[in-house]
Amino acid sequence: MLNADISALRPDRTALFLDVDGTLLDLAASPTAVVVPHGLVECIADIERALGGAFALVSGRTLADLDRLFSPLRLRAGAVHGAEIRYDPQTPVIVDAAAAVLPDRLWRSLNASLTGFPGVFAENKRFSFAVHYRAAPNCGAELREVMRRLVVREAIPGVGIVDSRLAFEIKGCGFDKGSAINRFLARSPFVGRFPIFVGDDGTDEPGFAAVVQRHGAAYSVSQARPGVSGVFSEPSMVRDWLVRSAAQMERA
Repeated sequence: MLNADISALRPDRTALFLDVDGTLLDLAASPTAVVVPHGLVECIADIERALGGAFALVSGRTLADLDRLFSPLRLRAGAVHGAEIRYDPQTPVIVDAAAAVLPDRLWRSLNASLTGFPGVFAENKRFSFAVHYRAAPNCGAELREVMRRLVVREAIPGVGIVDSRLAFEIKGCGFDKGSAINRFLARSPFVGRFPIFVGDDGTDEPGFAAVVQRHGAAYSVSQARPGVSGVFSEPSMVRDWLVRSAAQMERA
């Protein structure tokens, strides 16, 4: 259920940005275990077409992951929190100038530090390292402190920790979902449109701030986040809204 009226998608006026895990897709035990519901790919294709291409995924996943999940679509996307950008489905991936590949020594040290946390595992996305503790939800505070000490000890300039839902992510501080959205909004077909962003966790908050600053609308999933106008109770409600929106735009 949505606790506030969500802005209608207008084919010639809206720019739509969507997070993936926990927003479009239900969370799973691991990133590889998520399920793309039947009909969602077709619905996204309809939405993108109706918006004239002013649609992008803005996700912590890699672009390769997004292409795999939503195949055969090649969508505009800001991946790994904006480190990887594809402005057009037909153009190559661009790496943001502020994004640097994290060093191998940090990856090795991180994995060594996780040996005392059964069920916890790390994911290497080159520009960020995600540590998932969904299978051990009670270890969050201790795990974050271990990661904090690791980042301090490794002393890599500009690298910090961001909180996600039952995950922590080590990444550079020079790029985020907000900067990715702003870059899209400076380009056709997004420029001059009313931006809407839907996300679900702390990594999405820079995206919420970016669209609100541009007098757009932000919506979260599961719980309220700073700056949002409303909350979807779960990803299935986001998908239902997209289905209704696609039908409304087709009739328009």
